[in-house]
Amino acid sequence: MTASNPTDPNQVRVTGENSFIRLVQEEGGPQTTRASHWRVHHSPGGAGHVLYLKSDLTDDQVQIYSDNIALARWLQEEIESMLFPEFSDQGVPVIDAVFTKRGDSYTFWTENVESEEDTITLTWYNFIEPFMLVNPAGAGGRTHGVYSCFIPAQNAQLTVNGDVADGNVVREMRGDKASSTACLALSETWVRA
Repeated sequence: MTASNPTDPNQVRVTGENSFIRLVQEEGGPQTTRASHWRVHHSPGGAGHVLYLKSDLTDDQVQIYSDNIALARWLQEEIESMLFPEFSDQGVPVIDAVFTKRGDSYTFWTENVESEEDTITLTWYNFIEPFMLVNPAGAGGRTHGVYSCFIPAQNAQLTVNGDVADGNVVREMRGDKASSTACLALSETWVRA
């Protein structure tokens, strides 16, 4: 008898990382900062990095930074339109930027985004137990599915040109797993039926 190695029958749309920071003043309150950071290895829009940002530091206006404008626009249409529609506005200009990373998933993880006018730093730290997020395509009527290794952080900080964004990370549950509003999302793959 041979072992079965099942595969997902759906089309792979994007794979890489999609870490996020969502800060609030108080649990259940409105978000003061929402950041979606992508490091993409494979997609129809190519490889590269994108940061979608809305914060008190951007006067609550959406800003988009990328080293691949085609990827930024593709992610807006394919994924961000489902996750946070404000990030899918094609009228928002894409600012050319350089992306670097340091740290690890045990102590701290920092993403740096440098454009001609802005320096943005996103840092996650004080991590709790990782878990696998599994949302198959078709579940809940969604066309897309996502698989990702979430590493929740109990603390995070986002700065723009040295100014620190207001708000805090709050703990939350994802199914039966302890999580937070700031997670590294590694080995993230989106599929579509």
